Amino acid sequence: MGQKVNPIGLRVGINKDWDSTWYADKQTFAANLKEDQEIRKFLKKKYATSAISKITIERTEGKLVINIFTGKPGMIIGTKGAGIETIKKEISKMIRPVKLLVINVKEVKKVDLDAQLVAESIASQLEKRVAGKRALKQALQRVMKAGAKGCKVQISGVLAKANDKAMTEKYKEGSLPLHTLRADIDYGEAAAYTMIGKIGVKCWIYKGDILGAKKSSNAKGGQE
Repeated sequence: MGQKVNPIGLRVGINKDWDSTWYADKQTFAANLKEDQEIRKFLKKKYATSAISKITIERTEGKLVINIFTGKPGMIIGTKGAGIETIKKEISKMIRPVKLLVINVKEVKKVDLDAQLVAESIASQLEKRVAGKRALKQALQRVMKAGAKGCKVQISGVLAKANDKAMTEKYKEGSLPLHTLRADIDYGEAAAYTMIGKIGVKCWIYKGDILGAKKSSNAKGGQE
C-alpha cells in the first residue's frame, strides 16, 4: 500500500525551499504564522483572476518581504505601480508594525509548466461546465507541449449528475519519478465548486533532474 506524500514537502531542504523563511521565538511564532496565512488568503482572494502561483514571505528584523509569483504581473502592479501601493496599505492594516514592507511581483515565464496554475485552470474550466475528461486531456497536452518530461492530472468528486457517487478521473503521460529526490517535481492542487458539488483537482509536473546546485526558479522579476 502506497503512502501519499506531498512531492514538494518531501524535497524541502534538498531542491525545494520553504514558502515562509523566518525565525521566531515562542512568543511571536504563532503571531507570525497567523499573519502569513492571512496575507496569502487576502492576496489569493483579491487577485483570484491574476494567476497567482505561490506567495513566499521573508522576515528579518523590522523588515517584511512578500514575493508574489504570478502569470499576470500587470494586473497586480497596476498603472505606474499603483497596485503595489494599494497592497501595501491593505497588508499594513493586517500585520504588526514593521520598519520596511517590500512587495516583489515576479512573473512566471511558462504558465503551462506551473502545476498550481494548471490545476487552477482545470478547476476554472470545470466551473464553466467543460467536460472533465476534455479539460484534463487539454491540460495534459499543453503541459507536455511546453517541455515537461512527464505530467499527471487528476480530478476527484461527483463528476456526473446522473451518478451521485464520488469518482476519480486521471491521465498521465511521460515519466513521473515521485520517489526520486533529485527529480524536480512541481505539485499543485485546486478545487472547483460546481452545481453538483466540490471537485478536487491535482497536478504533478516532472521538469527533469536537479544535479548539484538548485535549479533556477521558473520566474523572473524585480523589487517594486
